[in-house]
Amino acid sequence: MSDVSLRDVVEADLPIFFEHQRDPDATRMAAFPARDREAFQTHWATKILGDAAVAKKTILFGGQVAGNVVSFERAGTPLVGYWIGKEFWGKGIATRALSLFLETVRTRPLFAHVAKENAGSIRVLEKCGFRLSAEQPPGPGDDGVEEIVMELGSDQE
Repeated sequence: MSDVSLRDVVEADLPIFFEHQRDPDATRMAAFPARDREAFQTHWATKILGDAAVAKKTILFGGQVAGNVVSFERAGTPLVGYWIGKEFWGKGIATRALSLFLETVRTRPLFAHVAKENAGSIRVLEKCGFRLSAEQPPGPGDDGVEEIVMELGSDQE
């Protein structure tokens, strides 16, 4: 899919990312609640844009901002995450974008947490070489969401 490309995140992308994460279908699929504007801006300013250790790219489809992909560490574990605007679902964009991202982010093993019911995202990860690593039952405050952990190891590239 040659219409998919990645570029550095710029401030002008943030309002688009904000709207993407507000979509009720997207938050349900991701099992992640939307942030209000202030919390969203703070998160991106401090945790993503303000941290040079976080790899972050804007996903473009036909020149339009379609989403973002990031890699970061949490408690010493390297993680990857992505968010695609609902209007771009079902076009192979997430798979192509993650594949491009993994060509530059070479950390292995690399993990992704995904809601057990999010078949689309699980399939994206599988197409990019990730395999089931663990299942996590809901913890306190997780609203009953079961997660699975997918892993891309050095032998799975």
